Amino acid sequence: MGTERLIQSVNPASGEVLATFDAADAAQIEQTLEGAQAAFRSWRRTPFAERTTLMHRAAACLRQELSRLAGLITAEMGKPIVEAEAEIEKCAWNCDFYADSAEGFLADEPHPSNASESYVQFPPLGVVLAIMPWNFPFWQVFRFAAPALMAGNTALLKHASNVPQCALAIEEVFRAAGFPSGVFSALLISGGAATRLIDDRRIVAVTLTGSDAAGRTVAEAAGRAIKKTVLELGGSDPFIVLEDADLSAAVELGVRARYQNTGQSCIAAKRFIVVDAVFDQFQQRFVEAVRGLRVGNPMARTTQIGPLARDDLRDTLEKQVHASVQQGGRVLSGGARRPGPGYFFEPTVLTDVRADMPASCEEVFGPVAALIRVRDAQAAIAAANDSPYGLGANLWSSDLSRARHMARDIAAGQVFINGIVASDPRLPFGGVKASGYGRELSVYGIREFVNVQTVWIGPRR
Repeated sequence: MGTERLIQSVNPASGEVLATFDAADAAQIEQTLEGAQAAFRSWRRTPFAERTTLMHRAAACLRQELSRLAGLITAEMGKPIVEAEAEIEKCAWNCDFYADSAEGFLADEPHPSNASESYVQFPPLGVVLAIMPWNFPFWQVFRFAAPALMAGNTALLKHASNVPQCALAIEEVFRAAGFPSGVFSALLISGGAATRLIDDRRIVAVTLTGSDAAGRTVAEAAGRAIKKTVLELGGSDPFIVLEDADLSAAVELGVRARYQNTGQSCIAAKRFIVVDAVFDQFQQRFVEAVRGLRVGNPMARTTQIGPLARDDLRDTLEKQVHASVQQGGRVLSGGARRPGPGYFFEPTVLTDVRADMPASCEEVFGPVAALIRVRDAQAAIAAANDSPYGLGANLWSSDLSRARHMARDIAAGQVFINGIVASDPRLPFGGVKASGYGRELSVYGIREFVNVQTVWIGPRR
């Protein structure tokens, strides 16, 4: 059987194959596409009140099935179970948020002109293809799907091939909530098949969360087809600590920012840029905290670090660490894969990291923190921006006036001052540079997949 025809679910904590699926064939893909297109014709005219009721039901379904769905996340990609439960609850929050906010976000906007009346309205586009990653297998999907569906679009999900059970479970949530057939559908297909789908006339837009390499492939295909895209790509987020920072809080939240989801997050803090005046203190406290992290079975509620989602990801991480050490970096903690079953890697801290080392210039997707010493605040900003990525940034200082001023100079889609970067339905989320373009969440996210349509009525009398 060809590689595009077999999709496996593997438990990364043990290597056990949990389930195997045949990828959708051409006839199944055609049936799903046609179903989504047919559903759009009626869904776009469904009143907001009805969409709101259904989206609230989706939130209720998520909460009712929280334990089962969180367990599925942990089994398929290894997220510690407490974090998986939080992910499901966040999805429910997002559904409720857009159920309550979408109609207001998309209300007609009057604009003065030479007409007797002129306004902007926001009709939906059509069938949107979502290509989603495995690291937040529910959240990444729901943060797109809730606004897109509330806007009147229909959605096709091509999920990461290592989380097929999560993909099917999400489809079932929408079905159980009462959404009409075809409004949301999961397609078990390869990445190559998804890219080819972009050419289909029924696909009007594409959203992708993934690597910058995947983003380039999708953007190229969508560009040829002249179709709208939103790309949320990789990140190498800086965590800047100035001399007047609250070091205790910076260390505590810095460890969480780097090692949550076993470090497998685009918005995880990855480069800890610390001014010389407090570098040694920060480094000592940070390493102590990292050494105390509990690694183990992700189903155990005390576990803080689980396995990486796939063994090839662990191989890549190991190569990045070794290459950085060969170039002069030093390992202060961890630095190697954990022996035994599963795809575990020890929580790692590297110091003496320079901008040209893989630990700094590449996206490091795993439990590895890079510590970078800089002279002062100006050097910290320069180091933060010395990256191909620009997704999020963390800035720690007790001088809020200075911090606000510095935030403007950081090339990132979001800057969190005295806190850690997180996505929030109420705030726009996205990046610049190789971290992508477009925005998800808030009013900005729901307006990505609508036609910003001007209506002019005249003449003025």
